Parts: sequence; C-alpha cells; structure tokens
Amino acid sequence: MFKRVLIANRGEIAVRIIRALREMQIESVAVYSTADRDSLYVQLADIAVCIGGPQPADSYLNIQNIVSAAVLSGADAIHPGFGFLSENVEFARICEECGLVFIGPKADTIELMGNKSNARDTMKKHGISVIPGSEEAVTSVDAALQVADEIGYPVMLKAAAGGGGKGIRVINSAEDLRQKFSDAQHETKLSFDDDSMYLEKVIENPKHIEVQVMRDVFGNVLAFPERDCSLQREHQKMVEESPCSLINTQERQALLAQAAKAANEIDYLNTGTFEFLMDSQHHFYFMEMNTRLQVEHPVTEMVTGLDLVKMQIHVAAGEALRLQQKDIHIYGSAIECRINAEDPRHNFMPQAGLIKKIHFPLGCPGARIDSGVDSGSRIPPFYDSMIAKLIAHGKDRPEALSVMDRMLTEMSIDGVKTNLDYQRDLMHAPAVVQDSSTTDYIEKEFLPLWKQQLTEKEAS
Repeated sequence: MFKRVLIANRGEIAVRIIRALREMQIESVAVYSTADRDSLYVQLADIAVCIGGPQPADSYLNIQNIVSAAVLSGADAIHPGFGFLSENVEFARICEECGLVFIGPKADTIELMGNKSNARDTMKKHGISVIPGSEEAVTSVDAALQVADEIGYPVMLKAAAGGGGKGIRVINSAEDLRQKFSDAQHETKLSFDDDSMYLEKVIENPKHIEVQVMRDVFGNVLAFPERDCSLQREHQKMVEESPCSLINTQERQALLAQAAKAANEIDYLNTGTFEFLMDSQHHFYFMEMNTRLQVEHPVTEMVTGLDLVKMQIHVAAGEALRLQQKDIHIYGSAIECRINAEDPRHNFMPQAGLIKKIHFPLGCPGARIDSGVDSGSRIPPFYDSMIAKLIAHGKDRPEALSVMDRMLTEMSIDGVKTNLDYQRDLMHAPAVVQDSSTTDYIEKEFLPLWKQQLTEKEAS
C-alpha cells in the first residue's frame, strides 16, 4: 500500500480524498495556488505545497509543478480527483514515466475514451448501443453539415476532446449549424486546445443515466447501481440521484451488465463512468465515458454502503477487488444537490467573496455533506463555483426527498450569494417529486416559471 499520496486538485474533492487517506493511515500531500493558501483542504493535509499563481494554468493545470511537488514530497501516487488534469493523457503518462502511480485508468484508455468519436466507435465495435452520430471528428462546418444531413435534425454539436458542457450546441437546421459552428469550435479550442467537433442525433425527452464501474488489474469488474443525472442546466448537472425510480430490476441488470462488458472490452483500470441516454421506451444509448471519479459519486456510496475513493486507492495499489457483483445491493435511495456560489436570479453568475458564516445541516441519519469550505473561507473567482454537495439518503425516494428538503431549508450561508433557494424550489417542483423530469426540464419548464414567480413576488 502507498505511504504518501498527492492530491492534484482543490476544494471539496481534495478534502474528500484527504479524509479517505487519513482513515487508511496514508499521508496526504495537498497542492495549492496562492489563492487557496488558507483553504480547508490545505489545513487538513499532512503536507502542503504551493505550486503557482491563482490562474489554473499556473497551478492546477501545471503538470511540471505538480509532478515536481510529488517527487520532492516523496509521494508514491497521485489522485487527480475530477476536473483539471483528471482526464489529461499527458499528465497520466508523465506520472507513469516518473514512477508515480496515477490513481485512475491507464493513459491509453484515457486517450481512447476521452475522444467522443473514438469512444463511440469503440463501443459500437463491441456491441454497445450508441446514439447515431458522426463516425469521426469533424473540423469544418461543411463536414458537419454533411453529417447532420445524413442523421437528420435536430443534432447535438459537441467537443470531441472533452466534456463539462463545453462546445455543446443544439442544432435545429442547416442555417442554425452554420451560425453556431465556429463559436462552438472556438470555445472547444480554448477549453481543450483541440478544435475537433462531434455530432450526434438528439434523442427526444431523454433521461441521463450513468453507470459507474470499478475494475482491478486482475480483470475483476463491478458495475454499481445507476445514477439519474437528468436535472441539468446548460448540460451541467445540478441534481443527481440513485437509483432511477423508473428503471425496473430486469432493465437495471441488463444495463449494468452492458457497462461491465464495456469495461472488460477496453481493459479498463480503476473507476470510470459510462453515460447513457434513456428514451421513453427505456432503450439505452451510450453517450460518452468519464475516465475518472464523478462529482456525484456520493449517491452511489450512500445506496451501496461502499467507499469508492478507498476502493480506487486499493485498486491503484495493485490489490484485487474484495467484492463480486452479487455483493452489490441497493439500500434505499439517495439524492445529491450541488450548492454553488452563484446568483440564479442573474443567469447564475458566479460569486466570489468571503463566507462570513456557514451552517451545515448535519445531525440526523441520512444527511451527508461534502464541502471544502467553512466560516471564514474565501471563494476565489478563478475556479468552479461549487462549494458543497448535500447528499440525502432515505429508505425510499420520498424519504430521501424529505431529508433533502430539511437540509436545504436548514442550511444557511452569509457573505456570498448561492443557489440554495433555487435548489429548494426545484426539489418541490411536481416533475421532480413525481420523477418525470428529463434533461431539458429545467431550461424549458422549471426556470421560466421560477423566474416568472420571482418577478411576481417582487412586484407584489
């Protein structure tokens, strides 16, 4: 087992990993930018190393500085968390070359599955259902128009080399594609230094369903209960839950078997997530794979009773999985809400500043909070606006919703604007309570009504 692990990340995921390492009696090394000098995760780590200025390119995306910090601190391995360099092929390869264990998949796998076009072709070759789309990446609007004509509008234009909602545009016509292609391509180039684009057919009113897998060096694989991540805004997940109440046992078994098969076919290592769209007939179409730990991994932990971060570390250390698929069970239901420093009233504009006081609603069964802040913490303007995740667990979905409602009502933050009120209202929306929402529900139905009600309330 490792003696010391460096966390190449910040915020709540760094705190989450540090806590797992401490329980495993493994020393932690935090890296931080000058903007994060006083952050909670820096205080919790056994060793902390400053790696550069506040801009991500100078610190959390600076491979040379991070690897140097790992070598100089005597770390055995690096955990990338999510975001930043977690799916960077060069980073994974350099770790291997420097004798550092990358706690994640092999670099070749990241490269294969990180490109949406290649991932789609690979899944199709191995018999996994895929959404109709471009057979290879496109780099010009003329090529995109040809693909769109073949598969039919509407189509989704995406960045071939990355995720996180970057470069995504819904295209309804040839003229629409001509107008939006260059802008989407420019955004993709800035985000991933790659202007390759990908097109796929739009599945009407889908559910976004994903399956996390874990596979060891011996070829043993586990597929965990599915997560429903359909509540999204601008292709960014806002709420996640497990399991999906609309999927029956037979469908679940078939979906998990498909994810396990896919993991075996690509010789996957460690944890990753296969993302699918589910249509109204409950057909599942592979969309993409995230070759890392997901933001929403806590809901899986809550319904299985497993610690995925610790499992990652054991697998990365060359150990065999201690469980078999038959040992994975679903205990109740779990829901996660992302609490962001943003202003929903003004197009969710990110907020920076000092958290004067924060109250976390802990103290009852079923309530978990993953966060990297405390009273007195400062939210810098340079990074993602997520400051905490509220995770509620109950014996069934209604109970989990009730726990979440209590948590959202009780939690308070003074000093920066957040989406707390917005998330509370969302949890009371009929479509959410009845679990009938799809991926476009927030933007098409909930947000317009929510803004209208706010305007009427302020006018009265």
